[in-house]
Amino acid sequence: MPDFRLSPELEDLRKTVEAFAHDVVAPVIGDFYERQEFPYDIVRQMGEMGLFGLPFPEEYGGMGGDYFALCVAIEELARVDSSVAITLEAGVSLGAMPIYRFGTEEQKREWLPELTAGRMLGAFGLTEASSGSDAGDISTTAVLDGDDWVINGGKVFITNSGTDITGLVTVTAKTGTDDAGRPEISAIIVPSGAPGFTVAPKYSKVGWNASDTHELFFDDVRVPQENLVGERGRGYAQFLRILDEGRIAIAALAVGLSQGCVDECVAYANSREAFGRSIGSNQAVSFKIADMEARTHVGRLTYYDAGARLIAGQPFKHQAAIAKLVTTEDAVTNAREATQIFGGYGFMNEYPVARFWRDSKVLEVGEGTSEVQRMLIARQLGVR
Repeated sequence: MPDFRLSPELEDLRKTVEAFAHDVVAPVIGDFYERQEFPYDIVRQMGEMGLFGLPFPEEYGGMGGDYFALCVAIEELARVDSSVAITLEAGVSLGAMPIYRFGTEEQKREWLPELTAGRMLGAFGLTEASSGSDAGDISTTAVLDGDDWVINGGKVFITNSGTDITGLVTVTAKTGTDDAGRPEISAIIVPSGAPGFTVAPKYSKVGWNASDTHELFFDDVRVPQENLVGERGRGYAQFLRILDEGRIAIAALAVGLSQGCVDECVAYANSREAFGRSIGSNQAVSFKIADMEARTHVGRLTYYDAGARLIAGQPFKHQAAIAKLVTTEDAVTNAREATQIFGGYGFMNEYPVARFWRDSKVLEVGEGTSEVQRMLIARQLGVR
């Protein structure tokens, strides 16, 4: 029969990250969240633990693990806080992974050691103001001028793009047209601080308030021709692969948030009294918590399945879309139910469930909306 238990090594990793999340992150993250401040010291410690290097080979400064190990770490962080979890998820799967998957050996040796150590963060510049779900309909351009790419355009909602330790953004841009007259899209590394590269002030967000998100502008930004990542014209296909992987990591984050809701509600239901007894003794409350745990367990199995297929080199796109759809919608439900169980306290930001509620909704939107996931699943079933 299938064995869904973690290996001893992964269980050790899970316990280590669980302890870090509860002992280091939990006591302070609420204050960072309210100040809308990036937690540099927490990120530094995550780097020292090797979390940013989990899925990368040791030759590039990594830990020699795999993508599933990253997902296990993300889940444990998200049980306590999603801002910290998304910083890790985006820093690895969106910042460093494009260079590892598609970059030249020179690019890997230049950028990955700092990225895998967490001393530098990379960002992923795909979404634009007029192109969200239709990510191929971009307006940013890159034109070769001698030995340089000259980039013009803008990107929106870019995570990890404006921190003091952000080192690069890999952007998609139109670099010409193919033989059929369709836009040719390529991926190009733009180092932070490049002349003409402007990072707008941080957004005022509903959630993820201790994470870093900005709009970016490129005004005649010149970078060397060798900053092209992968083949010219293959940038869109490369980023689709990155997004497929990223959906598993977002599913892990969603499961972590869902489990955090369960954790908080169990403790609260056992300690909060009304009418002379704990509120957990009421079926209306205990059944809500039971349903929350059931959703969390099923969601975990979906991302475990997708992650196992990914690291085994098997097709996983279908399973990743299912995992992303199921876990994110269940996270929203769990966060809503947790807020209901806490009553008025659930509306107060001093309680983690209020943070979970604010953080959950974006999971149904980022890295492919729920509607996009349903479209992908239907197409893979042969529905036209």
